Amino acid sequence: MSMNSDNSGMSGQSALRLEFFIIGLGILALLMIFQPFSITLFTLGCIVVVVAGLVNNLLPLAQPGVQPRSVITVAMVVAMIFCIVLLVAIFSASLYGIFFLKPPDPNTTAGKVQLAATPWYMHSFTWTIAVIAAVLAGLITVRSGKKA
Repeated sequence: MSMNSDNSGMSGQSALRLEFFIIGLGILALLMIFQPFSITLFTLGCIVVVVAGLVNNLLPLAQPGVQPRSVITVAMVVAMIFCIVLLVAIFSASLYGIFFLKPPDPNTTAGKVQLAATPWYMHSFTWTIAVIAAVLAGLITVRSGKKA
């Protein structure tokens, strides 16, 4: 039985590198958050904490013999789920505002500004996240259809 390099999966060294990268990303995020020097580093650290938490889902795949293709597919699934959860969070925050907050007073300046604001579903950020989720879903479907 001969093994092609395509079907052998990750080597022990590449799996260890992936594991060190994932753990190192979390350590880097903690260092960036708890440093006392720069608010910009703190902000970037907060972003890296979220990314490290998502990437941490790949840790069980950092094993010798696991196909890099499956690691990429799982990473895309995690990213797609994050985008969908982000859209649900935006929608639920909007519903919270509709049902539990007092409507803006049109007789005040702040009320006029709030009433003139663009609805959440018309923001480019919301549509960008939705398009990313749809593209990832399509890519995952295409990748799962190929048995290479």
